[in-house]
Amino acid sequence: MAPVREAHFPVPVLSDNPDGWGPTTLPEQFKDVPYAPFNKGDRVGRAADWTSQGYRRYDRDRQGGGGGVNAAFTFFQDQDEDSFQLVDTKPVQKPRYGPRRFFQNRFQNRRGEEGKRDGRDSGAGADRERQRQQRMQQQKRGQWNPYYDRNAQRATYNSSVDIRPEWVVLEQIPLSALSKLSFNAGEPQDVTTCGALEYYDKTFDRVSPKFERPLERCETRHFHKVTTSDDPVVKRLAAEGGEGAPAVFATDTILSTLMCAPRSVYSWDVVVQKSGGKLYLDQRDSSFDLLTVNETATGIEPAAEDSINGIASLSQEATFINQNFSQQILHKKGAKRQFPEPNPFATEGEEVASVAYRYRKWTLDGDIPLVVRCELDAVVDMKGQELLATVNALNEFDPKVTGVDWRAKIENQRGAVLATELKNNSNKLAKWTAQALLAGADLMKLGYVSRVYPKNNLKHTVLAVQAYKPRELAMQITLSSTNMWGIVKHIVDMCMKLEDGKYLIVKDPNKPFLRLYEVPSDAFDNDYVEEPLPEEEQAPPPEDSGDAEPAEAAPAADSNSAA
Repeated sequence: MAPVREAHFPVPVLSDNPDGWGPTTLPEQFKDVPYAPFNKGDRVGRAADWTSQGYRRYDRDRQGGGGGVNAAFTFFQDQDEDSFQLVDTKPVQKPRYGPRRFFQNRFQNRRGEEGKRDGRDSGAGADRERQRQQRMQQQKRGQWNPYYDRNAQRATYNSSVDIRPEWVVLEQIPLSALSKLSFNAGEPQDVTTCGALEYYDKTFDRVSPKFERPLERCETRHFHKVTTSDDPVVKRLAAEGGEGAPAVFATDTILSTLMCAPRSVYSWDVVVQKSGGKLYLDQRDSSFDLLTVNETATGIEPAAEDSINGIASLSQEATFINQNFSQQILHKKGAKRQFPEPNPFATEGEEVASVAYRYRKWTLDGDIPLVVRCELDAVVDMKGQELLATVNALNEFDPKVTGVDWRAKIENQRGAVLATELKNNSNKLAKWTAQALLAGADLMKLGYVSRVYPKNNLKHTVLAVQAYKPRELAMQITLSSTNMWGIVKHIVDMCMKLEDGKYLIVKDPNKPFLRLYEVPSDAFDNDYVEEPLPEEEQAPPPEDSGDAEPAEAAPAADSNSAA
């Protein structure tokens, strides 16, 4: 029997690792071999990528897994070689709409040549028209495309009041939260009416750009703008309600500002004072009564402050126009409609403007009465009926800014003119409509007043007068009555929870927020020292919080009268 041949099996070299398991040294055959960690979940790209551009778009996804898979195998050019160049895989950028440019230019050149042959203006006038069309197209792109010109410099506005470091922020209210509120306040109750109204001159219904009327100055009449807590009728009504009985007092100007707060852009403030269960909403100074111009306009940069088209100058001009227009369209020497009580602010021998103060009361939840002083401007005699009306005026300062020339379009395209004003002055028109609804006016007389020359802000002319029913105009501008009262109710409810004292509601000048500050009891009084603070010393606003809830506080007293 042949001997069995045993298989040869060499014993491998074993290394003893006293500190753990695995090899202690790198085997000789694996020296100088590149190695990179890998993961089964890694996506396979290319067999060879000399520029590594193919993997750059996957860097974010590969950071968590095998972030450096190809790092060891990436090609690096150690030295410059004229015979070797890296190939850029980035596609060539083609000009947008390139093939059409030739045809467009050829068409424009041909149209220009035909214009010259036909005798049409193809010089400076045509250039101005093309520039105007380009500006309008840019405004449309900015209006409909939220990403258009998103990096353009935004206008920054100043706060209506210097925020003092010692003031305490109690609430920060996003305006978006106010837009979702709703409450039905029901029908109001007329408490009393003071003053006298003159009758509307119907000849102004026939005013047009062809038969325009120069705006007249009414320098002999006085316009009293008295704040809530200084109103003698309000003091009397507060005393009649009894001490300790809850009640809220405000004017239609202040209440409409709160009602239309979600539409506001510029900064404003309302003083709130709570005393003995009663809330008084007051205005801090006379600047609260100034009207705004182009507050909600988009794509229109405000002019310099020292210009006649600056924000402050336009505001004063609009207020001047509104006051004079409200008196010019009346029969000054005719009969007047007298109300039960005289004007509470007029002095003996003083000629006051045609105005009636209507004090109306609404009841909020919890049987809290809200008394509002509303204003009416005129009486319109229509088919034997006497209709109460409010009078306001829109003003045009430069047609090139808005792109709509009132003199050319107000007669045949008045809807386009009003639509432009609704876009540029949404907050102002909403406040006028809210004031008319609060006063129970039957009509709103809206005038269109323009400068005689765009560079002269002292001479104006009346181009048209139009009448609207407040409820119909409110529907046209999407002004919800239940939302307005929802905002008021929410503010009142929050104020009732505060301790007695003085507070200030401030609209942030550059952000859609309302802030409620607790201020000293002597703030804004005659002896209260308020020196403007440098910007670096002003109290910074709190950080934006997305879950902020709406709230407000109680009013303070301040009065102002303007003539």
